[in-house]
Order: sequence, then structure tokens, then C-alpha cells
Amino acid sequence: MRGGRNPLRAFPVFLNEAQRLDAQLPEIDWAVPPAGSMDRWFRAPSGNLAMRTMGAPADPPVLLVPGAMGSKEDFSLMMPVLSDAGYYVISYDLAGQYESASAGPEHLTPPQSHYGYDLFVNDLLAVLESLSGAVHVLGYSFAGIVAQIALARRPDLLRSLCLLSCPPVPGQSFRTVSRVGKFSPLVNDKMHAGLIVWGIRKNFVGVPEPRMNFIRHRFDYTRNESLQDIVGLMKRSPDLRQTLAAAPQPKLVAVGRADVWPQYLHYAFAEAIGARFAAYGTGHGPCEDAPHQLSRDLLALYHSAG
Repeated sequence: MRGGRNPLRAFPVFLNEAQRLDAQLPEIDWAVPPAGSMDRWFRAPSGNLAMRTMGAPADPPVLLVPGAMGSKEDFSLMMPVLSDAGYYVISYDLAGQYESASAGPEHLTPPQSHYGYDLFVNDLLAVLESLSGAVHVLGYSFAGIVAQIALARRPDLLRSLCLLSCPPVPGQSFRTVSRVGKFSPLVNDKMHAGLIVWGIRKNFVGVPEPRMNFIRHRFDYTRNESLQDIVGLMKRSPDLRQTLAAAPQPKLVAVGRADVWPQYLHYAFAEAIGARFAAYGTGHGPCEDAPHQLSRDLLALYHSAG
């Protein structure tokens, strides 16, 4: 957010309403698709990706990309809000993750042995190219890095960019994770991924049990080698701050105040790339715990794109 300007000051009526709706969120069965959504397969360079859509295909497209250890279900509470606002909402599981577990480097031409940035970026670009016109893109956590690379390579395909809980520093992004970041260089990618999965399964952050049941179920499908390779990629995050700052697309950096990376780093990242900044009273997943507030801010972003 440049110059301390509040990009949402023109929308005061909606601020308290979004917070009220988020405070009253019911617990849902995360394995059940939102009413009115449609599931299908998308043939990407890495294989078949599990995709979910909601809304009219003729409406402006919005693509919500989950990160590592996540899935399209992370946006179950947001998809109805955005589609009701007049957008065609799409999400898909990353290659190797949950229902896209069969997609991987062995399907590339020529076949490869590891999940790399090119695999994830080319899958994303294939999805964008299949849609009509430039797309509003949200990249969540690791997918935020992928979305940045996609914008750098094909700016014509993106109409706006939201980086949700995205690593705010280039290079070894785990080094700045709160409390445990200093230990990340001491373990290899396989051990690091295993520790992350172990911590999530143990539910040290107190996720409600119905949601935790789905998270554990999702782990049963996700490929370990995908997680390990993504951990390695996040230790080699490209520095695209100058490219993003020069890009004309409106941008938003959105985070929870209790995210795994300190809020001041996210704010500095937003300043560096000329993005609006929004913080919510959540952890790493505002899409799940503050869906109305995040959707409100996305709609303001989309409005600014014209």
C-alpha cells in the first residue's frame, strides 16, 4: 500500500458486514463441494488436474490456486461469494496434491524426475490460456510464488494478482518463518517436509476437528515426493519484486496477522511491489477463516482493474 493510503476507505459499509459474516461462519463438511459448483478434470502438461468451477463461464474469470498440502476445497467458502458477485470462479489441485496426485513430472515431454517451478508454472499457464480473456489470479502460499513467475512470463494472461499468505522474502523463504525458521537450513527437504506434515497432523494450532479430519484425509492422497520437491523450491524462491512493481496489474498482498511469516515482512513485500495490503485476524488461511473479508478485498481489487 503506497503512501499509507487505505485502498478500502471507499467501502466503509462493507467492512463490518464482512467481519460479522466471518464471525458467524458455521462449521462445514469440507469434503462436500459448495452447492452449485461443478467438478471436472483439466488436462495439463503434467497430467490430469482436479478442477472445480462455479458461476457462469461467460462471466469474468477468477482463478484461485491453492498451495502445497492444500486443495481447491480451501476456497469452498469463497467461491459462492465471488460467483454471486458476477465472476466465474475456478480452482484446481496442484500437481501431486490431493485429487491431482497422479499428475507429475513423469508425464512431461520429455519425462523428468522432480516437480520443478516450470512444471507448476506451465500447468498454471495452460489453465489461464483455456479461459476467456485475462484472469484475476490468487496464489495461496507456495502458489503465490508460482503466480508471480506466471505474471513475469505471460503478463497478458493476468488481469490482477492477489498473493495470499505468500512467502514474503526471496531465496530461502523458510529462514524467516516465525520461531523455527532458523533451524530450516539444518534439515534436508525430505525431513523438512516430513516435519511440516507431522506438525499439521498433530494439529498444534488447534484447527477444528471436522476440518482436521479432511486435512488428514487429503494427506492420504498427496504424493510425498511432491511435498519434498516443493519444500526444496521454497528454499529457492526467485526475486521478482522489480518485475512485479513494474507490472501494471493491480496487486494485493493478503495475510493473517498470525501467519507463519511475520506481518512486517508481508507489509514490506507489498510496499516493494506496489501492492495493496490487507491483514486479517487469522493464521495462515484467511480463505478459510475470513472468506468474506478476503472476498470483499478481492472484489475491490477487481473493481480497480476496470
